[in-house]
Amino acid sequence: MQPHAFHIDDSMYKGAGWILFAAIMFVVSACLNIIWGIAAVSKSHFFVAGASYILSDLNTWGWFAIGFAALELFAALSIWRGGAFGWWFGISVAGLAAILAMMTIPAYPFWSLVLIAIDIPVIYGLAAYGGRPELTQ
Repeated sequence: MQPHAFHIDDSMYKGAGWILFAAIMFVVSACLNIIWGIAAVSKSHFFVAGASYILSDLNTWGWFAIGFAALELFAALSIWRGGAFGWWFGISVAGLAAILAMMTIPAYPFWSLVLIAIDIPVIYGLAAYGGRPELTQ
């Protein structure tokens, strides 16, 4: 009998997929934040008109989103590198990203909820499987 093309190596531990998912979602979230930030800085008509923000204005939030995207890319690279720092940094960045997305709900509610929906499984994957892979073998 021929081995299947999609055979998972037994040396991989149970949570490897969650860790890969978390890193990929950080890259996706960073791309979304870059798009959101550019749209906010360029005064696009993409956002809800007349929205009030908890802190500052839409232009400031746009620059903040672009800067935060760099943190998310760094978190993805750190997770792919391996080690405890990457997982803890990833959990911290994803938690902060969820909080910041909640603060930008007045600008574009659906987009903010999408970013929150990305961050919650990332936190789960890193918290459940990130720190000690020997427990999930």
